[in-house]
Formats: sequence, structure tokens, C-alpha cells
Amino acid sequence: MFEHATLPPPPRLPDLSQEGPFALFLDFDGTLVDLAPTPDSISVGTTLADDLATLSERLDHRVALVSGRAIPDLQRHLGSLRVARAGSHGIARELADGSLLGEVPAPLPDDATQALRDFAAAGGFALEQKPHGAALHYRSDPSLEPAGLAFAQDLAGRHQLEVKRGKSVIELVRPGVSKEGAVRAFMQVAPFAGAMPIFVGDDVTDEDGFRAADELGGFGILVGDRTPTRARYQLPDAAAVHDWLGL
Repeated sequence: MFEHATLPPPPRLPDLSQEGPFALFLDFDGTLVDLAPTPDSISVGTTLADDLATLSERLDHRVALVSGRAIPDLQRHLGSLRVARAGSHGIARELADGSLLGEVPAPLPDDATQALRDFAAAGGFALEQKPHGAALHYRSDPSLEPAGLAFAQDLAGRHQLEVKRGKSVIELVRPGVSKEGAVRAFMQVAPFAGAMPIFVGDDVTDEDGFRAADELGGFGILVGDRTPTRARYQLPDAAAVHDWLGL
């Protein structure tokens, strides 16, 4: 069990603006929307995409979504995106105008994807297939975790892949994929370059984003409770994130 983190709330955005330009990197599930039993059962506010676009305009377009979800899946839930985004844990990156940042990432090997599909169907997992990875969800039945983890680790070893853990999810990705990489890539280009990075997220995979923000002169904000964490500040839930962002 994680102990409860006891971190102070972050400074207000108007106060941060007085210190110079900053960039916001925002996780999606558990940060901008509440977690749900399955990836497709989340509840997304009808104005969230417009609200994020307005926020991005106020910050001279220095706002990026950095999600474990694939970019097409984010668009399916949010509609047209007018902010920068990184999907599949940061490996697929697009600027606000839709232009690609970096190379087109490779998908998982076909036989690995088929093995995951067969295992999920037989084992009671919800399979989330992505252009550049795949995830086994088991929020509806936490007892599935040991079998899912053992299978994923074996499959990863046979195909030179990596396993990423999250809240009731086990994911297979290509080596080196992380939200840290996404933050560092965005921070090298306009309009992000030269700003102070702030990463907001709730899950273990967001610790990579916290690390990048911290090492680049900014900080992380943990949503919910978890320790250990590299975050400097804390907000209790997605509603508090919306309040802090002014959405």
C-alpha cells in the first residue's frame, strides 16, 4: 500500500505568471477526468476540449496533453484537439496544429498483439489496443493482476518490449517509451522552449513527467495520494485540477 502524500497545494496560475513563462503538461485519466471501470466508460465534460484550447491560448499555446491513451482515442473522447498532445505514454507527439514532433513510432509486433488479444479474451481482461502499444485493464476484477503481469512480462521478454504499470492496467510498449521523453521533446521546440515546465498527473507513469519537469527547472503536481513521488505539490482530485486551471 502507498502511504498518503502530504504535499502543499501548488501556487495559483496568476502568481506563477509573475515569475515568467511556464508550460503545462497534463495527464488525462485521473487528472482531467475521473477514473472509470473501463477506458471507454469515462465521463468527459462537453466543454473540456474548448476549455483546454482557451487555456492554451492564454498561455501562448504552451499546454500539452500527455496521456497513456493513443491520440486518436483522446480525440474520440474530446473531439478536435487544439492543443499539443502526446499519446501512448509520450511516444506519439503532435503540436497544436497537428504537425508531427519526431518520427512516426512503430507499432507492436503483430504476433505480440495477437497474443495479447487472445489472452485478454480468455482471461477476462479489457484490452485497449493502440497504434503503438496495448494495455490490459482489470479494474473490474483486481484479482486478475498477478496473471496479467506474469503474462505481460513473459511476452515482453520474448519480443524485446517493456511493461508499464498503472492503476489497474498493465501495458506493453516499445523500449524507452516514457512521458519524460515527451516533456523533453516538447521543451526543445517553440512555443515551449525557455518556459518552466509543470507536469500534472496521478499515476506511477506520471513520475517520469515529474522527473523531467524537475530536472528542467519546473515541478510536478500529484493528483490524489501516492508515495514515494517526485512531485512538489498536490491536488486532491480532477475537480481540484479544473479549479486550479480555471477550466
